[in-house]
Amino acid sequence: MKIYQHKILHLEDLDHLDLDFVPDVFFLFASPTFIGTEEFVSKLARKFENTNLIGCSTAGEILGNEVLDSTIALTAVKFEKTKLRIEEVDLISCSLDSFEAGKAISAKLKGPDLRHIFVLSDGLIVNGAELVKGLHADLDKSVSITGGLAGDCSNFENTFVISGNKVASKKIVALGLYGPELSIGFASKGGWDSFGIERLVTKSTNNVLYELDGQPALELYKSFLGDMAKDLPGSGLLFPLSMRDEDNQIPVVRTILSVDEKNGSLTFAGNIPQGSYVRLMKANIDRIIGGAEQSAITAKNSTEDQHQLAFLISCVGRRLVMKQLVEEEVEAVNEVFGNDIYTTGFYSYGEIAPFDKFSPCTLHNQTMTITTFSE
Repeated sequence: MKIYQHKILHLEDLDHLDLDFVPDVFFLFASPTFIGTEEFVSKLARKFENTNLIGCSTAGEILGNEVLDSTIALTAVKFEKTKLRIEEVDLISCSLDSFEAGKAISAKLKGPDLRHIFVLSDGLIVNGAELVKGLHADLDKSVSITGGLAGDCSNFENTFVISGNKVASKKIVALGLYGPELSIGFASKGGWDSFGIERLVTKSTNNVLYELDGQPALELYKSFLGDMAKDLPGSGLLFPLSMRDEDNQIPVVRTILSVDEKNGSLTFAGNIPQGSYVRLMKANIDRIIGGAEQSAITAKNSTEDQHQLAFLISCVGRRLVMKQLVEEEVEAVNEVFGNDIYTTGFYSYGEIAPFDKFSPCTLHNQTMTITTFSE
């Protein structure tokens, strides 16, 4: 596997790529504040017309030990034996049904040698939990799935994915990787603390929460936030919910995407099933960094092969909590893997991965999710 990375600060940096090979794929994690993303993607696609492009908008770009803003984190990869295919689905054409969108992506990528699907999705209108269920619905259990939901800093206004020579919102793009020579490692860990009493979800529809213990969910949630309630939904990133139900015996974390004052409801990145139990969560910086380190250890130990390329997808909420310390969680990951690995990724609105190699894939929030590739 050949790998090349470059931090794109300006549109003109395209002329300074120092590649000595023709990549199979460019991974592009782009800040919404980068000037000229569409033009950059279009020019890159024309310059490397036989190379796949895949990526998304971010709440911060990761390249090596750096957490960046207003850049495009570019990683070019040429695989020796692994074959690739990129497919996309328009959420509008699926009538915003995330489950059906997931099934459609899997159907397009399905093949006898499919080993892994790396999926990137619009981060605002998708139900990430339903997307994961759809991806798995008709797929062999031997195929692993990881990825994340695109970010938009902490604005929650517009996210996009990059597919081929285009930048577009309301889409899902996925990379299928084929062949027995590919080794994949993955893990997802958090580090947040639960607090307060556990509450019963008494009314919800998919990822929209209406009532907790028979009380209006938004009103109850605002009472916990106090003065910070005026900054919703952004302030909700600091106080996610831990949720457990019949499908998730290990609690998963759910982060708010939007609020509806009229209906008194909260919309989350993944499902909050009626009958499930939730608790509020708060940050502990030391434990968050420790969670990133533990995720790296689990991913590293999930395969005996030498890891060559790592994708770090961490939640925007973690970045808001850690502030100037945010690079410490990236450094903690790289210290585990050592110097012989290339690292990239982004801060997201949701992370997609199993907890470890013995767990099913699911949607997470507030975790550090790691995917590694090697041949």
